Amino acid sequence: MLLFVSAVKLVAEIALLAFAGQWVLGLLAGKKRDGNLFYQLLGILTQPFVRLARMLSPSIVLDRHVPLVAFLLLGIVWVSATLGKISICLELGVQACR
Repeated sequence: MLLFVSAVKLVAEIALLAFAGQWVLGLLAGKKRDGNLFYQLLGILTQPFVRLARMLSPSIVLDRHVPLVAFLLLGIVWVSATLGKISICLELGVQACR
């Protein structure tokens, strides 16, 4: 179970960092961000989570806000996985979690 919770936490961390990187790069690149190779690469990494957020969110949510919804959902998943990992580590002992 510890391995599963750690894997979920890792995937959430990678996706959250990809969203943050894409946002910062979008600010730096401005209107030319769609032609930026790294911006496109980060978009490929975040695309599955944006699609999942689109399916989970109601249709009233605008398409331009769906990446924010995905980011917030991933944040909730990350916090839940962190709390789950802490709980498991307290049960097993700290030495087993290293």
